[in-house]
Amino acid sequence: MELLTGIENLPVCVEDGQTFEENACKKALYYSEWTDGMVFADDSGLCVDALGSSPGIYSARYAGPEADDEANNQKLLMELTGVPQSKRTAHYVCVIALAQRGQILTIVEGTAEGLIQDEPRGTGGFGYDPYFFFPPLNQTFAEMEIDEKFEVSHRGRAFRKLLDHLQTQRKD
Repeated sequence: MELLTGIENLPVCVEDGQTFEENACKKALYYSEWTDGMVFADDSGLCVDALGSSPGIYSARYAGPEADDEANNQKLLMELTGVPQSKRTAHYVCVIALAQRGQILTIVEGTAEGLIQDEPRGTGGFGYDPYFFFPPLNQTFAEMEIDEKFEVSHRGRAFRKLLDHLQTQRKD
Protein backbone atom coordinates (compact mmCIF):
# COMPACT_ATOMS: atom_id res chain seq x y z
CA MET A 1 0.00 0.00 0.00
CA GLU A 2 1.42 3.36 -1.03
CA LEU A 3 1.28 6.04 1.64
CA LEU A 4 1.15 9.66 0.59
CA THR A 5 4.23 11.35 2.00
CA GLY A 6 4.81 15.08 2.18
CA ILE A 7 1.10 15.75 2.57
CA GLU A 8 1.88 18.32 5.27
CA ASN A 9 3.49 20.45 2.54
CA LEU A 10 0.48 20.45 0.23
CA PRO A 11 -1.64 23.58 -0.05
CA VAL A 12 -4.82 23.22 2.00
CA CYS A 13 -8.01 22.43 0.13
CA VAL A 14 -10.62 25.12 0.77
CA GLU A 15 -13.91 23.65 2.00
CA ASP A 16 -16.44 25.92 0.38
CA GLY A 17 -19.12 23.42 -0.62
CA GLN A 18 -22.72 23.80 0.48
CA THR A 19 -23.12 20.20 1.66
CA PHE A 20 -21.09 17.57 3.49
CA GLU A 21 -20.91 15.60 0.23
CA GLU A 22 -19.60 18.55 -1.78
CA ASN A 23 -16.85 19.21 0.77
CA ALA A 24 -15.84 15.55 1.05
CA CYS A 25 -15.71 15.18 -2.73
CA LYS A 26 -13.79 18.40 -3.18
CA LYS A 27 -11.12 17.31 -0.69
CA ALA A 28 -10.86 13.76 -2.05
CA LEU A 29 -10.54 14.99 -5.64
CA TYR A 30 -8.03 17.68 -4.70
CA TYR A 31 -5.71 15.34 -2.79
CA SER A 32 -6.10 12.52 -5.35
CA GLU A 33 -4.30 14.72 -7.87
CA TRP A 34 -1.12 14.33 -5.79
CA THR A 35 -0.89 10.52 -5.88
CA ASP A 36 -1.81 7.52 -8.03
CA GLY A 37 -3.31 5.68 -5.06
CA MET A 38 -6.80 5.98 -3.65
CA VAL A 39 -7.55 8.88 -1.34
CA PHE A 40 -10.49 9.29 0.98
CA ALA A 41 -11.69 12.48 2.62
CA ASP A 42 -14.59 13.16 4.89
CA ASP A 43 -16.75 16.02 5.96
CA SER A 44 -18.86 15.75 9.04
CA GLY A 45 -20.83 17.75 11.52
CA LEU A 46 -23.80 18.11 13.79
CA CYS A 47 -27.31 18.91 12.53
CA VAL A 48 -29.88 20.08 15.07
CA ASP A 49 -33.48 19.85 13.89
CA ALA A 50 -34.78 22.79 15.96
CA LEU A 51 -32.11 24.98 14.35
CA GLY A 52 -32.91 24.07 10.75
CA SER A 53 -30.02 21.56 10.66
CA SER A 54 -27.45 24.05 11.93
CA PRO A 55 -24.60 24.09 12.63
CA GLY A 56 -24.28 21.57 9.76
CA ILE A 57 -21.26 22.12 7.51
CA TYR A 58 -20.23 24.99 9.78
CA SER A 59 -19.94 22.76 12.88
CA ALA A 60 -16.21 23.32 13.40
CA ARG A 61 -16.53 27.10 13.06
CA TYR A 62 -20.06 27.66 14.33
CA ALA A 63 -19.09 30.46 16.71
CA GLY A 64 -16.62 31.96 14.20
CA PRO A 65 -13.51 31.01 12.23
CA GLU A 66 -11.23 30.98 15.28
CA ALA A 67 -13.78 29.39 17.65
CA ASP A 68 -12.88 26.44 19.83
CA ASP A 69 -15.13 23.58 20.99
CA GLU A 70 -16.22 25.49 24.09
CA ALA A 71 -17.31 28.55 22.08
CA ASN A 72 -19.17 26.37 19.57
CA ASN A 73 -20.95 24.50 22.36
CA GLN A 74 -21.91 27.71 24.15
CA LYS A 75 -23.38 29.16 20.95
CA LEU A 76 -25.33 25.95 20.37
CA LEU A 77 -26.75 25.97 23.90
CA MET A 78 -27.63 29.66 23.66
CA GLU A 79 -29.55 29.06 20.44
CA LEU A 80 -31.40 26.16 22.06
CA THR A 81 -32.50 28.24 25.05
CA GLY A 82 -36.19 27.65 25.61
CA VAL A 83 -36.33 24.60 23.31
CA PRO A 84 -37.71 21.66 25.33
CA GLN A 85 -35.53 18.57 25.62
CA SER A 86 -37.96 16.52 23.53
CA LYS A 87 -37.48 18.95 20.61
CA ARG A 88 -33.67 18.91 20.74
CA THR A 89 -33.30 16.07 18.29
CA ALA A 90 -30.05 16.08 16.38
CA HIS A 91 -27.86 13.87 14.28
CA TYR A 92 -24.23 13.68 13.39
CA VAL A 93 -23.41 13.19 9.71
CA CYS A 94 -20.21 11.89 8.13
CA VAL A 95 -19.78 11.71 4.37
CA ILE A 96 -16.68 10.00 2.99
CA ALA A 97 -15.62 10.34 -0.63
CA LEU A 98 -13.10 7.95 -2.16
CA ALA A 99 -11.19 9.21 -5.18
CA GLN A 100 -8.34 8.16 -7.42
CA ARG A 101 -6.54 10.31 -9.97
CA GLY A 102 -9.26 12.97 -10.05
CA GLN A 103 -12.22 10.55 -10.21
CA ILE A 104 -14.73 9.88 -7.45
CA LEU A 105 -14.96 6.12 -6.91
CA THR A 106 -17.67 6.07 -4.25
CA ILE A 107 -19.40 8.20 -1.65
CA VAL A 108 -20.74 6.79 1.62
CA GLU A 109 -22.62 8.37 4.50
CA GLY A 110 -23.12 7.50 8.13
CA THR A 111 -25.38 9.13 10.69
CA ALA A 112 -26.03 8.88 14.42
CA GLU A 113 -29.26 10.12 16.00
CA GLY A 114 -29.41 11.75 19.41
CA LEU A 115 -30.50 14.67 21.56
CA ILE A 116 -28.69 17.80 22.68
CA GLN A 117 -28.65 18.19 26.44
CA ASP A 118 -27.92 21.30 28.55
CA GLU A 119 -25.14 19.86 30.70
CA PRO A 120 -21.95 18.22 29.44
CA ARG A 121 -21.25 14.63 30.44
CA GLY A 122 -18.04 12.71 29.92
CA THR A 123 -14.43 13.56 29.22
CA GLY A 124 -13.82 11.71 25.96
CA GLY A 125 -14.47 12.70 22.41
CA PHE A 126 -14.33 16.26 21.14
CA GLY A 127 -16.53 18.98 19.72
CA TYR A 128 -20.17 18.55 20.63
CA ASP A 129 -19.72 15.04 22.09
CA PRO A 130 -20.29 16.00 25.76
CA TYR A 131 -23.72 17.40 24.82
CA PHE A 132 -24.73 14.75 22.26
CA PHE A 133 -26.81 12.19 24.11
CA PHE A 134 -27.23 8.81 22.40
CA PRO A 135 -30.45 7.23 23.80
CA PRO A 136 -29.80 3.57 22.85
CA LEU A 137 -26.75 3.50 25.16
CA ASN A 138 -28.00 6.13 27.63
CA GLN A 139 -24.69 8.01 27.26
CA THR A 140 -23.21 11.03 25.56
CA PHE A 141 -20.56 10.38 22.95
CA ALA A 142 -18.04 11.83 25.43
CA GLU A 143 -18.91 9.10 27.98
CA MET A 144 -18.26 6.23 25.59
CA GLU A 145 -15.08 4.23 25.21
CA ILE A 146 -13.44 4.77 21.82
CA ASP A 147 -14.39 1.34 20.42
CA GLU A 148 -17.95 1.68 21.72
CA LYS A 149 -18.30 5.10 20.09
CA PHE A 150 -16.88 3.78 16.81
CA GLU A 151 -19.62 1.14 16.74
CA VAL A 152 -22.46 3.67 16.86
CA SER A 153 -20.99 6.93 15.59
CA HIS A 154 -21.53 8.56 12.23
CA ARG A 155 -17.85 8.11 11.36
CA GLY A 156 -17.81 4.47 12.38
CA ARG A 157 -20.89 3.76 10.29
CA ALA A 158 -19.49 5.62 7.28
CA PHE A 159 -16.11 3.86 7.51
CA ARG A 160 -17.74 0.44 7.72
CA LYS A 161 -19.70 1.26 4.55
CA LEU A 162 -16.47 2.32 2.85
CA LEU A 163 -14.73 -0.89 3.93
CA ASP A 164 -17.70 -2.96 2.69
CA HIS A 165 -17.47 -1.18 -0.67
CA LEU A 166 -13.73 -1.83 -0.92
CA GLN A 167 -14.16 -5.51 -0.03
CA THR A 168 -16.90 -5.87 -2.64
CA GLN A 169 -14.68 -4.23 -5.28
CA ARG A 170 -11.81 -6.52 -4.35
CA LYS A 171 -13.96 -9.61 -5.02
CA ASP A 172 -15.02 -8.37 -8.48
